[in-house]
Amino acid sequence: MSGTRNVIIIGSGPAGHTAGIYSARANLAPLMLEGVARGGIAGGQLMLTNDIENYPGFPQKIAGPELMGQFRGQSVAQGVEIVAEDVERVDLSARPFRVHIADSAAFYAARALIIATGAQAKWLELESERKLRGRGVSACAVCDGAFFRGEDVIVVGGGDTAMEEATYLAGLCRSVTLVHRREEFRASRAMQERVRRHPKIRILTNTIVEEILDVGAECVTGARLYDRTANASHTVSAAGFFVAIGHTPNSDLVRGQLELHDNGYIRTVAGSSRTSVEGVFACGDVQDFTYRQAITAAGSGCIAALDAERWLAQSS
Repeated sequence: MSGTRNVIIIGSGPAGHTAGIYSARANLAPLMLEGVARGGIAGGQLMLTNDIENYPGFPQKIAGPELMGQFRGQSVAQGVEIVAEDVERVDLSARPFRVHIADSAAFYAARALIIATGAQAKWLELESERKLRGRGVSACAVCDGAFFRGEDVIVVGGGDTAMEEATYLAGLCRSVTLVHRREEFRASRAMQERVRRHPKIRILTNTIVEEILDVGAECVTGARLYDRTANASHTVSAAGFFVAIGHTPNSDLVRGQLELHDNGYIRTVAGSSRTSVEGVFACGDVQDFTYRQAITAAGSGCIAALDAERWLAQSS
């Protein structure tokens, strides 16, 4: 399609758009494929966030879709070509790299490739959860915890992430109820002990979330929980509900072609966005399983663009 591109960016969240802006300013004429298959929605996970208070430059907070609209507008203004197509597969075995489009025999060719496909939070798959996302249901305590300062909240999960989220929220909220469906936690012993000792955290094990309340009120007021030991349901009041059962990186496009961590995230060289294949760079949540913030994703997008620019200059 229209010759070989200098840079193709797959993904359209904060990392992808920042990579696009920097690549365009370096006269690399980047192409962005913003399809919805990876990451669930064009614009990434911020498209599902109502209010953002921790992205610099917006003291009065900003809605996620509005912020991503500004990202996209700036990309276009800088000269990024954006195509709303899904990528079905990539071929990194030969150069230029080939990026194949879903439901088509067509492909794009690229000298350098930036993977910015993000990650998706794992959910409980409850109807009430889906309807209340962004209205008190969240998968990121650092992102949304401040909205519930001084309130009661619920955290669901049994791994290190759940323990970290509960501890973080306990520093902001009046109380935290940690709910886990099993008797034993998967989290490290040190993390468990930290949570168990915290006076503001209550632990409920062998407990399943039946429903998040209250869809009718369009905000979280609590949750109906089923105690498997007592064989009975009860309600816990809360203003916020945090799902902390993990994330899934959208790395399936490059599985078997790039080196991945055991958890499926793309492995990059420390201090860079370089991957195990020369000319392929990764940024944002598809390679970051530690911070997972919009601002860190944007920063890593800048790194990927600079790395790609320098690599292209050296390889030409």
